[in-house]
Amino acid sequence: MAKSQQPKYVVRVDEETGMKRYPFFLDPVPRLHWEDPTADHLMTHEQPVILTGTDLVTPALRWDLPYLENNMGSSKHTVYISKTSKFMYFDDKKVSNFPNFREPMKKREWTFSKFVDELRAHTRGGDEHIYYQDTLTDAVGTSIKHDFVHFNWRWLNERKKRYNWGQLTTNLLLIGQPGNITPCHYDEQHNYFCQVMGEKRCMLFSPANFEKLYPYPVAHPCDRQTQVDIDNPDFERFPKFRHLSGYECIVKPGDVLYIPMYWWHYIESLPKSGISMSITFWYRSGPVPSKITYPLDAQQKTAITRNIEKMLNEALQDPAEVGPLLHMIMDGRY
Repeated sequence: MAKSQQPKYVVRVDEETGMKRYPFFLDPVPRLHWEDPTADHLMTHEQPVILTGTDLVTPALRWDLPYLENNMGSSKHTVYISKTSKFMYFDDKKVSNFPNFREPMKKREWTFSKFVDELRAHTRGGDEHIYYQDTLTDAVGTSIKHDFVHFNWRWLNERKKRYNWGQLTTNLLLIGQPGNITPCHYDEQHNYFCQVMGEKRCMLFSPANFEKLYPYPVAHPCDRQTQVDIDNPDFERFPKFRHLSGYECIVKPGDVLYIPMYWWHYIESLPKSGISMSITFWYRSGPVPSKITYPLDAQQKTAITRNIEKMLNEALQDPAEVGPLLHMIMDGRY
């Protein structure tokens, strides 16, 4: 009997926005005022939501390139260069684990004025893309510090207490040209993703999709990233990807997108919305509960999976031995 034919995987481009439309199903991320009880319910249960009315980064909504160029100071900032529109994070401390690894992007340290000159040049044309990704530190000028101090820290501290999160670890300023893409990955912290300028499209997938997104091994430099090329997936290697579904939204200036810990996310600067700017607020998870409830949720299972891989890597001292050992344990037994 002939095998049933799978539907063809077709990626289309929206002529109006320039965005790619993927064949997997995407529900809209709820957009709610932060005081709406439903927003609180979603965050309590670690579900994504766009929060409005927070005034979290209102002073930054007046930022543009000339203002930042005049006020960021003369210090050096981290900028990434990619030969494509995709900027896949990698951990350079893990590169030695995989001798044949090729860095997907290059890191540079530039003054902000140098970055602005390069951004304008790259936006005018060419295949190469650049992306500013640096923390907001005391090295910035007085005006930026004034804006930063007047972010809505009271609201943030109240949310941190409400959801029993750990400490704020970093604030990242992101500035990129149209079409820049952060490929699908997950993080081990909660994130308030604040849009300041331009628009971004975000696709999110729950931790329950772990096996459908085939992350790189923990010891790999691209740990926490999917191995699947969502534009042209290899269904022979990654058959479960065909059953992926998730959520989607467009974030606009003033929006705050809550990205829960361990939720997969793909973020794209809209190709036709101009230069984009975002600020992130990263929080550690809260203390481990004194009593574990069962069955475990998808976030807990992801954490367990990571811990098992880390333990095996430490015990075996060779990432290449982890897979064969796991197969020896699993094959024909579970």
